[in-house]
Amino acid sequence: MNKLKLLIILAVIATTISSCIPSKPVEEELNASPERIIKKLEANRRKVKTFYGTGILNIDSPEFSGKANFEVNLKKPDSIKIAVFGPFGIDIAQAMVTGKDFIFHDVLQNKVYKGKSNAPVLKKIFRIDLSFDEIVDAFAGSVNLTDQLSGEPDNFTSQGDDIKINYYDSKYSKNTSYLIARDELTLKRYLVSNSDGQTMIEGSYSEFRNFEEVPVPYRISVKNPDLKQNIEIEYRNIEINKTSKLFKIKIPEDAEVIEWRQE
Repeated sequence: MNKLKLLIILAVIATTISSCIPSKPVEEELNASPERIIKKLEANRRKVKTFYGTGILNIDSPEFSGKANFEVNLKKPDSIKIAVFGPFGIDIAQAMVTGKDFIFHDVLQNKVYKGKSNAPVLKKIFRIDLSFDEIVDAFAGSVNLTDQLSGEPDNFTSQGDDIKINYYDSKYSKNTSYLIARDELTLKRYLVSNSDGQTMIEGSYSEFRNFEEVPVPYRISVKNPDLKQNIEIEYRNIEINKTSKLFKIKIPEDAEVIEWRQE
């Protein structure tokens, strides 16, 4: 009987100790090097093939300021469709943009603009100076880390439960920093600054939820302080890697179609 009691006690102690030890994958993530953390974040970004979201879009810039309900469809790597709605769900505008061309329907004026995608066109549609790929990543709440995969960070520091990783690009004289929640492996802040320390672009991400083990933020802010441009996204609903929504714009028969030519 004494031997039986001793075996039971030892079994309980062993179970308790083993339950307190984190599983190997979790422990590895918590103790991962900065390079492994960056690779994990980029791997998560690449897992998102299609993205659908609805919410509130707030744009503040010298050229335009306003807030509206919106719907966005992304099909990586080359398609984004966005629709903007006014009060009572009234259509205001919708756009279908790829890396090559675009269609923009001004619903209120019943005018359709078509042409080749370029920087001025993207700025007119999205009201912020970002490339096509950057716009896709911005709406998906991610940052492309491909350029960082082959190198080591210049420095990194722990800040409580977060880790800050810095890369310096001597060719373009810019510094890029990433503030990452170590436990959740989520990118909280992204900052690009020039050699004088002035912020060129800043992204903030919060209120993450997991989709297929990929953390996706419901609140996104992207700022260009020099141009006084700010875009804020607050999602109410998100779908990841579901069947692609309709990537077409229905053009009314009586709409005026205008071919956009950059002067």
